Order: sequence, then structure tokens, then C-alpha cells
Amino acid sequence: MAAAVERWKRLDVLVNNAGISTFVGTGNWDALNAAAFQRIYAVNLLGSFQMTRAAAPHLKAARGAIVNVSSVAGALGIGSSIPYIASKGAINSMTLHLARVMAPEVRVNAVCPGMITTRWFKDGIGEENAAKLQAGYEAGVPLGTSCTAEDVAEAIVWLADGARTTTGELVLLDSGLHLGSAMRAVVPPVPPRD
Repeated sequence: MAAAVERWKRLDVLVNNAGISTFVGTGNWDALNAAAFQRIYAVNLLGSFQMTRAAAPHLKAARGAIVNVSSVAGALGIGSSIPYIASKGAINSMTLHLARVMAPEVRVNAVCPGMITTRWFKDGIGEENAAKLQAGYEAGVPLGTSCTAEDVAEAIVWLADGARTTTGELVLLDSGLHLGSAMRAVVPPVPPRD
């Protein structure tokens, strides 16, 4: 933080985008030990907290913004592992708290992507499994598509540089996954009642 401020003389935006997980599958919720849980928490949550604390005085002076990169996992309780889900849920709670206490000088929001089609995801579960999961995801969400890194970047830029009156938001970038299963059937017309 000191090096950034020394070079640029101010800090307008902090994007907390560090994140790791271990892919264990939903049925293996107890597969990871405490050390793995703490490692994921240290990167995903504590790293974001430490960066926020270091950036806070500079962001206040510039009336800046923080964008935390979370996950739909933290909002819906689904994902690659319990430590990942819990860490992203904690980031969401931290986002809400910081939005309250850092206002009016600093806006604090989070983006919560659903499935993102990246190399990291494919490397984590394998190319074939990733393709199957993506096809199932896209068949089950209302918008029929998954998220790209570019979609996430676009939302981050909007929250950082636009969104002048937006704070404390958890922006779900999940193609409607949070809405539940898409109702594909056509509802027959109902005659009007008197």
C-alpha cells in the first residue's frame, strides 16, 4: 500500500480479488482438515481485511471505493468446499459492515460471481468435469449462460468508477442461479374473475 501511494500520491479504489479453494465436491464436506480451512480463510478473508485496513485512510481521503470479489457460494451456501463457502460468506458480511462504518467517505460493495469459465476452474476439477458442470449450470439458470472473467471485470469497474450512490451491495453475477430452477413450462391462461 505504501508503495502504491508513494508512486500515485493517492488511492481511489481497492479491489480485493485474492481467492483460493480446494475442490472436494459437495458430498465431501468434511474432507478438509483445520489447516486447509485456515489457509483458505487466510487468503480469502484475512487478506482482504488486511488490505482494507491498510487502504482505509487513503481511500477516505480520496472518497474512494472498495470492491470485494466474493462468490455466489457465500450467498447461497454452495461451492467447491466448506472453507471456501464460509470465507466468501464472511466477505459478504464484512462488505455490509464496512459499507456502514466507512460511509460517507468510502463506498464498499462486492461482486458475487456464479460459475466462471476460467482456466482456474477447469484446472481445479478437470476439463471434462468442467464442461459437464458448465452445461448443467447453463441448462438450469434463467439466463442460460455462465459468467466470464470479463463479466466480473465489467461489474468491478462499474462499482469502482460509477455507481456513485451504491454501497453495501452484493451483486450476484450468477445468471439467475439465486432464483432457483427456471420454470420452463408455459402457464395456461386463466379466465378473468368478476
